[in-house]
Amino acid sequence: MNTNPAGVNPVLVGRAAPGFTLPMPEDEFISLQELRGRKILLIFLRHFA
Repeated sequence: MNTNPAGVNPVLVGRAAPGFTLPMPEDEFISLQELRGRKILLIFLRHFA
């Protein structure tokens, strides 16, 4: 099983996460930059079809 899709660089432990923006349920968006300085937990789930 290939865990690194073509053209995607792996994120290394201890390195800063790349910037991204996600939609919120209230029709707003939140970016990782807005959370800088806070402790956060990122959970990435895989969807199996």
